[in-house]
Amino acid sequence: MNQEHPIPTPSEPAPNSLQRTILRWIREILETILPALLIVLVVNLFLAQATRVEGQSMEPNLHNNQRLIIEKVSYHFHPPRRGDIVVIKLPDRHSDPLIKRVVGLPGETIEIRDGHVYINGELLQEPYLHQLTYGNLAPHVIAPGHVFVLGDNRGASNDSRSFGEVKISYIVGRAWFRYWPLDEIGFVH
Repeated sequence: MNQEHPIPTPSEPAPNSLQRTILRWIREILETILPALLIVLVVNLFLAQATRVEGQSMEPNLHNNQRLIIEKVSYHFHPPRRGDIVVIKLPDRHSDPLIKRVVGLPGETIEIRDGHVYINGELLQEPYLHQLTYGNLAPHVIAPGHVFVLGDNRGASNDSRSFGEVKISYIVGRAWFRYWPLDEIGFVH
């Protein structure tokens, strides 16, 4: 008589304690850390990000090594406004982003003469400024979709006087909140 013997099939070994610990650790990463990283990425890309002031071009209002939060949402609902302090990234420059103040808006005629800025022939009131504006600029109409930016420290600022108007699409965001150093914490104006 021929008895058929079943062929034994290999069974998966039961995971040992180390394997269970590793699997639990991987699961914890996927359930906790990964969503947190995604939230940080979304906030940083679309809502707000931290930045550092480099240089003296915005003194006395912003200082070298101050830490700021820039918000990226408001310009999706309205265009930049005169007086806004913005962070810009110029694609043709390989430098860090620049922090400047918006002084001229699309369609306006800007002029710099006798140490002052004029918009549409009217003297621009700049209460945040503590010095004259160096250089001269003949009356110039700002192109649609562009702004004219200047540093508050006009004697030490690389701004639209040297690189021209800035496309609004080059604005990363608006400086919103100062968080370092702690004795200067507060909203940016």
